[in-house]
Amino acid sequence: MTPVDLKSVVLAALLNPAVIAIAFWMGRNADQWQKLPVAAFAAALVGSLLLYLPTRLDMLGLGGLGRAAAGVFTTQFLVGLAWAYLGRRWGRRDP
Repeated sequence: MTPVDLKSVVLAALLNPAVIAIAFWMGRNADQWQKLPVAAFAAALVGSLLLYLPTRLDMLGLGGLGRAAAGVFTTQFLVGLAWAYLGRRWGRRDP
């Protein structure tokens, strides 16, 4: 069994539009910094769900990515945390 390509794991997390959109939107609505990890977790969960079917059917050409589900989720969480912070920092609507 060949090892999973680390570049594929990182690119799958970085280029997942669901993670970016959910994390930024939830971070924008967060009124406390403690809610940012919750936003990142929700974004990683939605991103993993949307990535599951194309990976399972090998539609993206990322064959070994299914074996690295925990790595993809963790990377999406970290990326989501960064996007949630950016949403809280620059996307907030002041009343």
